[in-house]
Parts: sequence; structure tokens; C-alpha cells
Amino acid sequence: MADEAWFREVFEAHRRPLHAHCYRLTGNVADADDLVQETFLRGWRSRSQYEGKASIRTWLYRIATNVYLDHRKAAARRTVSVGDPLEWSTDIGPYPDSLLGEDPSAALVAGETVELALIAALMFLPPRQRAAFVLRDVSGWTPAEIAAGLELAVPAVNSLIQRARKTLRHYAPGDARNWRRPTLTSEDEEVLRRYAEAVDPVSVRELLADDVRITMPPDPPVVGREAAAEFLGRPLDWLTFPSAANGRPALICYLRKTGTDLYEATVVDVLTISNGRIVESNAFVGAHHVTAFGLPATIERPA
Repeated sequence: MADEAWFREVFEAHRRPLHAHCYRLTGNVADADDLVQETFLRGWRSRSQYEGKASIRTWLYRIATNVYLDHRKAAARRTVSVGDPLEWSTDIGPYPDSLLGEDPSAALVAGETVELALIAALMFLPPRQRAAFVLRDVSGWTPAEIAAGLELAVPAVNSLIQRARKTLRHYAPGDARNWRRPTLTSEDEEVLRRYAEAVDPVSVRELLADDVRITMPPDPPVVGREAAAEFLGRPLDWLTFPSAANGRPALICYLRKTGTDLYEATVVDVLTISNGRIVESNAFVGAHHVTAFGLPATIERPA
């Protein structure tokens, strides 16, 4: 009984930061959820092996990282093809800001929840390189700590980190400060409000930058103000909810099909706004992205 009470406290204290870590490894909330569950299951089974030499958090991160690597063994040597993963990868998903919670650890978790640009760049790395890079350059572990956690020699860990950094120099934002979750501004919120209310190409066009880019894998991107306005201003029956993800404004969208009274969870649009204009919209299609925000898969049509 004492073990159960202790482990329940461990779970509540570390669930959010561990979930953020698992998101960085997997790139989407659904897989992060599964990884967290298996991490705590393994942690419970091996609780007698915890000796207190490392912090509980370090112990859990070590377990989670190894669970992730075990799941990816079959794809250990696979890397992605060239191009922006936000344009073609259906494995990436947004991280709802609501998952950060209001507890004292929220600020710490928020600081560790990375931007979508880095999540996309991590897709170019094989699993071990991704794990080593995330632990070293995002979470701040030393090579010795990573070596102990992954049961590797320190030179092997340094090699993984160096190779990961070399690859990411081509794909990740050059300034490491841009890896972190940005801060949602009042301007962002106002543009998002207007975007949610826009119902035709004319009202949408006013919000877009000339070179706006919409990604919605696996479909090809839509580029340019006119093309994007026509695409976004189609006469469909949407039900939308403003939100935030990865520190950016997000619009959660339900679509009602003709002949039904149900709105179905369809897509989450995560926006990048600059100088009062939308310069990029990353659309994540699928009900699982919507339900990650704590919303239902369907909503009945209002009477």
C-alpha cells in the first residue's frame, strides 16, 4: 500500500513534464500518451530498482526514452526523405497549451515544450540520435547521464549528438532560442478571433500575408494569398473553437457534412502570425488531433 501511495504521488508530480518529453520524442500527443502509460507501467514494475542516486524525474525520463527506442527498433536506421515534414508527414501533431496545466511545474513544462519547427526537424533523425539530442540540447542532460540512461559509452553518445546536430543545422531554426515554445500575444489572439469569424474568401484574404503557406499533409501545400483565400473561404459548415498549441494560436475545427446533424472533429490549424498577418498555417487533419485538446469527436448541431 505504501508503494502504491508513493507511486501515485510520483505520477501526479511528473506526469506533465514527462508527457512533454515523450511528445518531443514522438512528435504527436497520441503517441506521447501511449509512451507515458507504458513508462509508468514499467516504472511500477521496476520500482524496487530505484536506488535514489538520480532524481525521480531523471529515472522516469530514462525509462521513457528506452521505451521509445524499443518501439522504434524496427525503424532504427530509417530517416525521412528530403522536404519539409510539415508538408508530408502525418506523424506530427500539435501540443495543446492546455496540457501544461496550472500547477507549479507548468512554467517548467512550457519552457521545455518545443516549437513545431524543431519537432519537424527532429523527424530527420534516426531514433537514437533523436533521443540523444533531445536529452542533451533540449533537456540539458550531460553526455555521462545520457550514456548511463541509454547504456552506451560516452564517446558513442557524443557521436550521436554530433551527428544529430550536423543534420539539424540544415533543418532546425538556427537560433536555439527559436526551438522553444513562443509566447502567445494579444495581437495573435485578435488575428485568431478574426480568422475564426471569416466565412468567405474576401474576409480571409485580409488576414493573410502575400506569401502565406498552408500545409496539410498528405495533400500538397497551398501557397500564396489568392490561392489560400480561395481554399480557406470555401462555403462549408464549420464549427470552430479558438485555442493555442505550441505557444501559437490554433483553431480547432469541426465539419458538418450534408444530411447529418453532427459536426465531426476534423482539423486543428496552428497559425504563425507576423506583423498582423498569417504567414503560415499548419493544418493537422484527424479527430485524434482535436480530441488531444480535450474536446469530443462529435458535437450535435445546435437547435
